[in-house]
Amino acid sequence: MTRRMERVAEEIREEVARILGGEVKDPRLGFVTVTRVEATPDLKLARVHVSVLGDDAQRRRSLSAMRQASGFIRRRLSNRIRLRHSPELRFEYDAGVDAAARVAELLEKAREESSEQDDES
Repeated sequence: MTRRMERVAEEIREEVARILGGEVKDPRLGFVTVTRVEATPDLKLARVHVSVLGDDAQRRRSLSAMRQASGFIRRRLSNRIRLRHSPELRFEYDAGVDAAARVAELLEKAREESSEQDDES
């Protein structure tokens, strides 16, 4: 990815996060964090990776709400970011956040077990 594309992707990420946080009024939309955006070289498509706080059902509802609001979000985005074409937005769940949380949980458990063994010695 070129430096320009990285800047554009970051700008899209910031603006989509603002729009989701303050302008989309769908009650299905939970607490969503836009983690990253991957744009195609021609900037016609942007994959918006999000994490959703909550269970699997909440994640599905939030993704459905975002997908349904993608046209609205795209129009708002085109007013804020000057590009030749406003990219089509595809919302995808970022499982990496869950994986990182699981790793942190396992590390904490290992530390506790190590500490207990040290105490017993």
